Amino acid sequence: MEKIGKGLSCSSKSEVIGELVYIQTIEDVINLFDKASGKICIVEEAGITTLSPILSDLVGTVCTTGSAGSHLAIVSREFGLPCIMGIKFLTNDISSLNGRKAKIAHDGDDKGILYLLD
Repeated sequence: MEKIGKGLSCSSKSEVIGELVYIQTIEDVINLFDKASGKICIVEEAGITTLSPILSDLVGTVCTTGSAGSHLAIVSREFGLPCIMGIKFLTNDISSLNGRKAKIAHDGDDKGILYLLD
């Protein structure tokens, strides 16, 4: 298990495992309509609303910006999804994480940690 990022844990303190998907466009979301189950989506915009159609199928969300009051954090809380906001990745190439198995965990306080499992 390799730590790949840390940020603010903004919703459920549950630990989840899923496949990482880096969302950059609306088309990325559309492509997940029938296969979002078990995914952890990575986005760069805290106010993103494009994830709405697939949120109920995801196991978690991760965002490179934002805070506990950001739209994605609020909606993730409503869905009971673990959410890490303002994550600082230990890699410069987020797209290289696509398809990798990962775990969202928390440190017991307010920090969320993302681990690669494969």
